[in-house]
Amino acid sequence: MSSETRAVESRAEAEVVELVSSLIRFDTSNTGDLATTKGERECAEWVAEQLADVGYEPEYIESGAPGRGNVFVRLPGADSSRGAMLLHGHLDVVPAEPADWSVHPFSGAVQDGYVWGRGAVDMKDMDGMMLALARQYKAEGYVPPRDLVFAFVADEEAAGAYGAQWLVDNRPDLFDGVTEAVGEVGGFSLTVPSTDGGEKRLYLVETAEKALGWMRLTATAKAGHGSFLHEDNAVTILSEAVARVGRHEFPLILTDTLEQFLQAVSEETGLPANDELIAKLGSIGRIVGATVRDTANPTMLSAGYKANVIPQTAHATIDCRWLPGRKDAFLAEIDRLLGPDVQREWIAELDDYETSFDGHLVDAMNAAILSEDPNARTVPYMLSGGTDAKAFKKLGIRCFGFAPLKLPADLDFAALFHGVDERVPVEALKFGTRVLDHFLRHC
Repeated sequence: MSSETRAVESRAEAEVVELVSSLIRFDTSNTGDLATTKGERECAEWVAEQLADVGYEPEYIESGAPGRGNVFVRLPGADSSRGAMLLHGHLDVVPAEPADWSVHPFSGAVQDGYVWGRGAVDMKDMDGMMLALARQYKAEGYVPPRDLVFAFVADEEAAGAYGAQWLVDNRPDLFDGVTEAVGEVGGFSLTVPSTDGGEKRLYLVETAEKALGWMRLTATAKAGHGSFLHEDNAVTILSEAVARVGRHEFPLILTDTLEQFLQAVSEETGLPANDELIAKLGSIGRIVGATVRDTANPTMLSAGYKANVIPQTAHATIDCRWLPGRKDAFLAEIDRLLGPDVQREWIAELDDYETSFDGHLVDAMNAAILSEDPNARTVPYMLSGGTDAKAFKKLGIRCFGFAPLKLPADLDFAALFHGVDERVPVEALKFGTRVLDHFLRHC
């Protein structure tokens, strides 16, 4: 039933906004450093309470360090011989500076048609939708067609070493029987001009992710007095190498996923299906545009301890993202750019991920979107960043990004991820809850 003909809100739709607001009010800032990270315990315990309130027996797990809280529940389905479905959302968020925001980033304020705060789109919106539906199903005694596993996990914003990666390595039993999964970042709408002179909403389903590698660089040379002549200076050697990497443009590569995306946009807009089309996509073009080539962006520099001392070592950090199947070629290019005097090592490294845009689950996603937006179209795309799908891939789970949101055409959605004044439309949350409900009843 479409939203236009829906007479009464479901229980999940009625409470999702307050659940998302409540989740945002927990400061779960993840700095990537155990000493300064807030931890997810308090938020995870609250989630467990909301699940226990309707009759679940949630399992709370700390993943490798105190306070890194995770919550799991399983809702048995009508046919437990089928592979189970995993719905996963992370409870941590990136830090936010309150002075930069229009509202306090941990207020969860509901105003001007939006829920505001850090995590509103990354990804406490999906957490809230998952929690609302899990509560509704249990309270109403609903039995889904297959087992559903609801997972609220820690540490995604720091690559999951104290979250999904730890859970996969140490508690694979939590995922027994799981064959498919949905999580972030996908299912959101992109409005494009259509060939009939109107507009068309495309809903981007994430089927692929670039690999992630955080690389530490080190240059070593002779220390000495700052007033002397120095042919070999670790800071200079490193700086020149970092500049070469930072300015380098890797080759243009159109993966199968990107070609399918461009073809779909071309069919709807009438524009040529090439990489130049990406520049016409508005803010989403920044995400899609980062998937046409590998990237290596310098993010941190460290050297020295006194103004008049040439240090023996200098360090830098590079955020590396390469396309599926490109690791060897990418590293060969990095080594050429760094040269022989700079050494590299991984701080973190996670595989790429790619699956095809077909099968029963994709059909169920498409039907769920069309049930609420009949003139829409679902299309596959590749995420330039990474999600916990990289961990679940190791268990053979087929993963998709599907956190559905119907967005205003003029909303700069890409800028909200890790950005100032992060917010999610109230109506988009309700839309997403209805779409997920339809999807889970037919998955």
